[in-house]
Amino acid sequence: MQIADTYHAWRGENNLEYKDIPGFCKSATIEEVKKHDYILTPGRYVGFEEKEEDDEVFEEKMKKLTAELAKQMEESKKLDEEIKKNLEMLGWRV
Repeated sequence: MQIADTYHAWRGENNLEYKDIPGFCKSATIEEVKKHDYILTPGRYVGFEEKEEDDEVFEEKMKKLTAELAKQMEESKKLDEEIKKNLEMLGWRV
């Protein structure tokens, strides 16, 4: 929906005001495109979204992320077994 809304705002076809959003959209001028030898790679014009600095201590973040990953991997095993059982019930062996 955001892409369509942005496109229609850029064309003036809705009540939204178009604005360039770093990392998402930019209305480049012909002069800008000419300056880049008419290469239309979006990154040349759109740029990158600014992200907030991550001030979490690396070791703490890794402990949290690996613990979360371990839980997800355990859940994955359970789901795999459930899928195998369901397929076997239908006569398919994995």
